[in-house]
Amino acid sequence: VPFARYLAMNKVTNMKRYQVAKVYRRDNPATTRGRYREFYQCDFDIAGRFDPMIPDAECLKVIHEILSDLQLGDFIIKVNHRLVLNGVFTVCGIPESKFIAMCSTVDKLDKMAWEEVRSEMVAEKELSPEAADRIGDYVRLQGGLELIEQLLQDPKLSQNKQAKEGLGDMKLLFEYLTLFGITGKIRFDLSLARGLDYYTGVIYEAVLLQQERQPGEEPLGVGSVAGGGRYDGLVGMFDPKGRRVPCVGVSIGIERIFSILEQRVK
Repeated sequence: VPFARYLAMNKVTNMKRYQVAKVYRRDNPATTRGRYREFYQCDFDIAGRFDPMIPDAECLKVIHEILSDLQLGDFIIKVNHRLVLNGVFTVCGIPESKFIAMCSTVDKLDKMAWEEVRSEMVAEKELSPEAADRIGDYVRLQGGLELIEQLLQDPKLSQNKQAKEGLGDMKLLFEYLTLFGITGKIRFDLSLARGLDYYTGVIYEAVLLQQERQPGEEPLGVGSVAGGGRYDGLVGMFDPKGRRVPCVGVSIGIERIFSILEQRVK
């Protein structure tokens, strides 16, 4: 948000930058897992108009390069697309007014079992059990290029404009990621939603895979260590004339990375 505000205030329409600085959030801290209200973060963003999916692929390459060089252990980068999610919700009969709420619920699938998420959809979000089950058939899917091809042939999604556009973006993205040679660490995961409602396209999150320190000891885990996505509408929200600047970026959780390094030293 501060970067988008800077672009709008200074009428900057093309920029690539990184910074390491303190950021703040309203949150429940969990210090043992490296989660604080005030913390250092490394941000990398690309603003401007470029060929489709090239900046998005570059952000994923940056995440891959950083996590590989830090040698933190095995990791996976989950990717999804907001338009694909919107298409899924539409074909499952969910009204648009509930899309953001559904994103927040679906995003819990990495921490909760499907049965718990389904119960929340029905009890709190007031979905019918049938609609929740239809969503579940999609959001539990994960894979690579073959899954994208499969969904492009899906009888319902193939008839939805948003889903087709999002899947087309994902197919092109994976072609670039193949050229970068990093698809082995990339997973197309339909349960990834990232609750922030300003994301408009590709979204992603890097997770360290839990590893045992010594036989019999508890596995280490600090959850997500990086995340981001495309936010094409955010600059326009701060510009007096509503001028849009396409943007995509990623945030690396420095304090979370230090937290896991400290645990390993101990």
